Parts: sequence; C-alpha cells; structure tokens
Amino acid sequence: MTLTKRDLVTRISEETGIVQQHVLDVLQKTLDHISEALAKGDNVELRNFGVFEVKVRKARIGRNPNAPEADVPIPQRSVVKFKPGKEMRAQVLKLPPDLMLAKKQPRPEPPAQAGASASQPKPA
Repeated sequence: MTLTKRDLVTRISEETGIVQQHVLDVLQKTLDHISEALAKGDNVELRNFGVFEVKVRKARIGRNPNAPEADVPIPQRSVVKFKPGKEMRAQVLKLPPDLMLAKKQPRPEPPAQAGASASQPKPA
C-alpha cells in the first residue's frame, strides 16, 4: 500500500478537526519549503524523522545491457539522499522482511482469453 498526500490530508483532518483545505495548504507549504532548501543545497533535518541531504554522485561509465560493448558516460549529478532518524529506523527494523518481500512480488497475469492461443504475442 502507498500512502499519498491525499491520504495524509484526510487523516490529519480527521484527527485534528481542521478543514482538509487548510491541512492541504500547510502540507503543501511544508513540502515546498523542503524542496526549496534542497534546491539551494541545504540539508533539511526533521528531528525524530530523518535528514534530507543533497549529495553529488560521481561521474561514471555505464553499460547498456542490450549493447554491452558500448560504454555510456554518465555525468556527475546532484541527488537527494534520506537518512532516517533513530525512532523511524527502529520502527522500520521491527518490520518482518518476509512481509516486505511479499509486497514486492509481481502480480500474476490475468488468465488468457478462451480461444486465444498462448503462443501468439500480446498486442503492445
């Protein structure tokens, strides 16, 4: 399951009694300020939650798996890294790994239609 911004707004509104539009405005402003700080290269530290920081990923040579003989230069770039806080890390460590693996399993394909041959390619 994925927690969306809409889910957060609904939950916070229900728990606090604040109108959803006001919750959305505050949440959006918070995210905007975090994005602005990161765009300037600043770190964002939220105590007991974690730290967002901008790091520079070094330039490297990549390979196309479909044409491994051709090297592809990948330039250096800035990326956002997240380091969870102590409390969040402790909560996540309590999760059983097999639960997370089960969530990542691919969904089974729907059964083939009657009369369709299994050897025919599906249209893209």
